[in-house]
Amino acid sequence: MAQPGNQASSLLLNSYFMPFSAVGVDNTFRRKFDREEYLQRAREREEKEKERLKPKSKGPPVQRTPLKHRDYEVDLESRLGKTQVVTPIAPLSQQAGYYCSVCECVVKDSANYLDHINGKKHQRALGMSMRAERATLDQVRQRFELLKKRKPTGSFSEQDLDERILKQQQEEEERKRQRRERKKEKKKEKAAEEEPEIDPDVAAMMGFGGFRSSKK
Repeated sequence: MAQPGNQASSLLLNSYFMPFSAVGVDNTFRRKFDREEYLQRAREREEKEKERLKPKSKGPPVQRTPLKHRDYEVDLESRLGKTQVVTPIAPLSQQAGYYCSVCECVVKDSANYLDHINGKKHQRALGMSMRAERATLDQVRQRFELLKKRKPTGSFSEQDLDERILKQQQEEEERKRQRRERKKEKKKEKAAEEEPEIDPDVAAMMGFGGFRSSKK
């Protein structure tokens, strides 16, 4: 006769090893996918990808003005030798470096600042292209006339050029002469250092007036 404890254990084991395909119980634990839903999602992704890759319609080309001469002086020296307190929350115009109000950026040194204001990005922000306007013949003539008017009286001439060349040649000859004199002095000093020192009394006893080099 089976004991109550053994009967309970057998029932527990039977329930544990019971097949999963019990009638009326869906215990497959498989996730079911809606095929139509995922097909619709795939179509939507394809449509978005086509829209993204579709070439954008180009509008009318932007007409930029030709490159113009700068009508203001670039300030690079007003802040030299000055001390400035810089904080992280300070606006860009008050930070260390050179501030460009057109592009709203700060450049750390003067060389890069000049490259920036002469660069393509800055000129485009000003509405200009990097192409200079082609000058006409009349504009060239007017420019020559303006330069003639600016030419001061008593300006440089060919005679001045000849005088400057002659003066430069004379200065060069003088420098060469001074170099030759210095070489001679150095040779004399070196010969004096190498000449042996003889006691005058000993030289008189030997009948010599002194040892001197005959080299001139």
